[in-house]
Amino acid sequence: MEIIRSNFKDNLNKVYEAIEEADFLAIDGEFSGISDGPSVSTLTNGFDTPEERYQKLKKHSMDFLLFQFGLCTFKSDHTEAKYIMKSFNFYIFPKPFNRSSPDVKFVCQSSSIDFLANQGFDFNKVFRNGIPYLNQEEERQLREQYDEKRSQANGAGTLSYISPNATKCPVTIPEDQKKFIERVVEQIEDLLQNEENKSLQLEPCTGFQRKLIYQTLSWKYPKGIHVETLETEKKERYIVISKVDEEERKRREQQKQAKEQEELSDAVGFSRVIHAIANSGKLVVGHNMLLDVMHTIHQFYCPLPEDLSEFKELAACVFPRLLDTKLMASTQPFKEIINNTSLAELEKRLKKIPFNPPEVESAEGFPSYDTASEQLHEAGYDAYITGLCFISMANYLGSFLNPPKNHVSARSKLIEPFFNKLFLMRVMDIPYLNLEGPDLQPKRDHVLHVTFPREWKTSDLYQLFSAFGNILVSWIDDTSAFVSLSQPEQVQIAVNTSRYAESYRIQTYAEYVEKKHEEKQAKRKWTEDSWKEMERKRLKTQYTPYIPQSRYYCVNSFTATSTMGKRSMSPIQEETGSDDMEEREIQDTELDETDCYAESVPEGRKRAKKFKKVKEQDPTGSITSGSTELFDVPDTW
Repeated sequence: MEIIRSNFKDNLNKVYEAIEEADFLAIDGEFSGISDGPSVSTLTNGFDTPEERYQKLKKHSMDFLLFQFGLCTFKSDHTEAKYIMKSFNFYIFPKPFNRSSPDVKFVCQSSSIDFLANQGFDFNKVFRNGIPYLNQEEERQLREQYDEKRSQANGAGTLSYISPNATKCPVTIPEDQKKFIERVVEQIEDLLQNEENKSLQLEPCTGFQRKLIYQTLSWKYPKGIHVETLETEKKERYIVISKVDEEERKRREQQKQAKEQEELSDAVGFSRVIHAIANSGKLVVGHNMLLDVMHTIHQFYCPLPEDLSEFKELAACVFPRLLDTKLMASTQPFKEIINNTSLAELEKRLKKIPFNPPEVESAEGFPSYDTASEQLHEAGYDAYITGLCFISMANYLGSFLNPPKNHVSARSKLIEPFFNKLFLMRVMDIPYLNLEGPDLQPKRDHVLHVTFPREWKTSDLYQLFSAFGNILVSWIDDTSAFVSLSQPEQVQIAVNTSRYAESYRIQTYAEYVEKKHEEKQAKRKWTEDSWKEMERKRLKTQYTPYIPQSRYYCVNSFTATSTMGKRSMSPIQEETGSDDMEEREIQDTELDETDCYAESVPEGRKRAKKFKKVKEQDPTGSITSGSTELFDVPDTW
């Protein structure tokens, strides 16, 4: 079902109902770009740690916009051994609904836009009819703006609109505005004396003039009139004054407040869908979904935290149970029988022996997808394919039971080993990001960190290490790379041979990590010292009032800047020109008071705890589940 701004409110309850009744949900997103700086290969270094990968994606991908979100819900029909599917394809765009709402800035990547255009993506539908949204901080700010606007009315309406500082004496009007206010008062006097006229429409004026009108009328006419600001089609604001009795005025003010609440609910927009998914606690399935999760949280909840551990905690609150089908397909018992884990190829492979394609029907009133037509890169279709892949692989796990089981539920303990582990693209020895605990820490005692002149190429590195047999080069930037040797015992020999080299430097991976840690500690200490010095100078200026403060003002380069309004990303083919679908997979609040899904993140955190599984951590960081040992995700790759 295609959902745009014009039909979003009418179909929102259908979305809620589908989420509530589903056994599991599948999601996918399309974005306006992938990387704002480095190439895909640089962004995904083969020896990234999970922390480094998170920081790279956070830094280079969050300015892009998630503008299409696919949601597919699957409900099991046990009587007929099939699934009932409901698919939704949301077009999303942060259109400001009034002057008070955020004016979001985002970037596009030309290659990504070109790729989606070639897939038939309808950008006009996004920009003209995309569903607006607010994250929780933006919603809070907008509510405060509404409250402030009511306070500025200084009592022109019900008691709830009276500012605590409102006075019952004439307001001070600037000289250049006195004639304007006098004309308004004369018009109101004529209105009150004329029994035929019931209302008066003033000419459009500035916000300051409207404030003066409200303040003047508040003390001059405390009863008998109703004052309201409206907006023309040209976005010009004007005031309408009506003669009303006290009962009618209260009724109108109640209508006005109800309208404001509805406007706020409309402004929260698509975020309400994400809140519903989060608060449902249902299993959420995606394919290569790390970026989908990061962008969804960043765009519809709050800016991503600086630290990976804080991101894990936040992700567990928003999505208590996640499952990545790419990681599942890359793990035993699937690894040996699935050669290509790109979404399109995986779907084709899972139709063949030893797998059985699931029987899935579209619910009444919902369109069905034809997998033969391959509507790839439509988010709703990709979410549907992801759900099919999950069902096929989950059912295959049932064949290992005694007796075998043809249908494996989304709640089965057989799939628990795959929970909350997100596939890490192109990392050689850390297959996944573990959202439930510490990440794997391979020794990497066969890896060297090499720095060299900017003009060096891969061939220069191969020549440098030609005496050490087969090597693997993973570029970091223009002047550094990791070099993996075939034999760990060769590492120290290579380091010793470079001791007196002038143009390059070689160090072990352990030395590289230790140096980075020292630099990080030094940077943190410098930052803390800078803040202390700034505070010392600030306090000093309090006791030297005759000395200009500018002499003591210290600009702190680490002052936090808001990331509000920065958004997310999309598919792109890699530099190698390969047609393999693998290259697409790098991408791959408070609500209205009557909303049954109205829970903030802290309350969602409480609900998330119900779904967190108690795991035992071994010293290497591998996970062993108490529920089953058949299909543990391995701690080595």
